[in-house]
Amino acid sequence: MKKDFTWKKIKSETKVVWAGETKSFPYNATQPPTVNSVAYTYKNIDEWMAVAKGEKDGHIYGRNTNPTVQILEEKIALLEDAESATAFSSGMAAVSNTLFANLNPGDRVIVGKDTYGGTSKIFLEFLPQFDIDIAFCDTTDINAFEKEMNSKCNLLYLETPTNPTLKIQDIKTLSNIAKQTGSLVVVDNTLATPINQNPLMMGADIVIHSATKFLCGHSDALGGLVCGDKKNVEKIYHFREINGSCLDPSPAYMILRGIKTLALRMERHNENALKLTEWLSKHNKISAVFYPGFSDHPGYDIAKEQMRGFGGVLSFLIKDELSISKFISSLQFAHAAAHLGSLETIVGPSKTTSHVENTPEERSQLGIPENLIRCSVGIEHIDDIIQDFDQALNKI
Repeated sequence: MKKDFTWKKIKSETKVVWAGETKSFPYNATQPPTVNSVAYTYKNIDEWMAVAKGEKDGHIYGRNTNPTVQILEEKIALLEDAESATAFSSGMAAVSNTLFANLNPGDRVIVGKDTYGGTSKIFLEFLPQFDIDIAFCDTTDINAFEKEMNSKCNLLYLETPTNPTLKIQDIKTLSNIAKQTGSLVVVDNTLATPINQNPLMMGADIVIHSATKFLCGHSDALGGLVCGDKKNVEKIYHFREINGSCLDPSPAYMILRGIKTLALRMERHNENALKLTEWLSKHNKISAVFYPGFSDHPGYDIAKEQMRGFGGVLSFLIKDELSISKFISSLQFAHAAAHLGSLETIVGPSKTTSHVENTPEERSQLGIPENLIRCSVGIEHIDDIIQDFDQALNKI
């Protein structure tokens, strides 16, 4: 690689394939090696100490760093235009480590009401135990966020699009307000992916991904990733290396392999989700459809400004809540599962998927209707997806 080479000039479609993989691998292999060693040996103490102090590249112990995982971290950092990245055993490990590494007793977090259910549990149940105040705002109400941030804010947590209501938050505007109050801005970018959206370019400090979802894309590996500037990431990495929520090299390899087709997959996910939204919006058994790429969506204008594509996830309200089970069990080409971001179409009500951990009262408080169905639209042919949904809806 030439010394004057810069990744800033390279398109995402090329980055997903080559980022982190331009150096030679052992044995001249063309693919990243899966290094399953827990420990790494050195010929002398001086060399060992140089690696331990960060004066020389290398690895010491698997809980701290791993060669395979390091390639994944470099790839996601380049895709998000970040200085640095660190990996975790799951998406929720990435979320929880980021929060606990940056918050202290007496701090205050501002967050939208309808974040992912696991994330909301941290805000509702765990952080308050450590005397950390949580202020929930209507997710798209910028004035409410500004009022709360001006009162006191140490960390602003955004998730856009939200899971599963697909609401859109204005990253640039909210980040600008947060900067005036000295707040750290964290954005969950899982549903958008770095192909469709780059929050760091709009003022965010930290970007989180559940790599289990679209980044992996094949429903066969758990992982989480955090990106940002070197100082912020090092703080989170230090918390992670001590509490031990490290990513194993085998799923790291599988996520790396999945990312190589991310740009291709997202093109189809984006296209299929929009077409399915348009079809569902006209069906007499559906009362509402939520997808930020649909012109009727209240967040469409903001989404169009900050996103290059609108993602593969939509949600909709079926008129008769008692018919949800019949509809889902009648689908031929869709998994009924608590997952999203895979090649296959996946459906399920929020009460058994994104917000299964929450009580009905909590779901109501968070703005999650009981008759809401989340759909992660796969890469199948759209004609077959629509035909399948049509025959299933006609059975209720």
